[in-house]
Amino acid sequence: MAADEVTITNLALAAKAGDQAAAAAFVRATQQQVHRFLAHLVHPREAEDLAQETYLRAMKALPRFAARSSARTWLYSIARRVAADHLRAAAARPRRAEVADVDAAVDAVVTSPRFEEQVALRELLAGLTEERRLAFIATQVLGLSYAEAAEVCDCPIGTVRSRVARAREDLVVAMQGHGSRPGRGSGAAGGLAG
Repeated sequence: MAADEVTITNLALAAKAGDQAAAAAFVRATQQQVHRFLAHLVHPREAEDLAQETYLRAMKALPRFAARSSARTWLYSIARRVAADHLRAAAARPRRAEVADVDAAVDAVVTSPRFEEQVALRELLAGLTEERRLAFIATQVLGLSYAEAAEVCDCPIGTVRSRVARAREDLVVAMQGHGSRPGRGSGAAGGLAG
């Protein structure tokens, strides 16, 4: 573990022992990365609420944290489950938006610098299967090792490597404008399997 990872893990262990200052420091040290991770898995507007839910679950689970992996990896695993639960619940309920809310959101986003790049990246990543997107974001965006990403994704390292490689292939194909949506094809017709 790198020095930063050791420090964060030690903060989690101290928080587990009841140190409130360590718990606050643990949250401060990880909150930006957790928010960023969640913003890639769900709509960025929902990431803040899901980050709070992640920390609520993490604090409840701290007594069971055994430091078999870094605390950051453990926290990303919790965040992944929070995002999955949120997406399942969102799919089960109807959606509606007030016109004023939609207009305000569009105005805020469209005036943002690099808007077109952000939209293009989000569309490319959204075209990947959930498994490939999660593995790609964990390793290529967040910089987790393949071993850490395997823990977050709850699968073997080889599976993470395969998903990242296929995600890269899917993204290249999507950027070149060939085929249909990346990662959704089947066999030879879609260019990729798995």
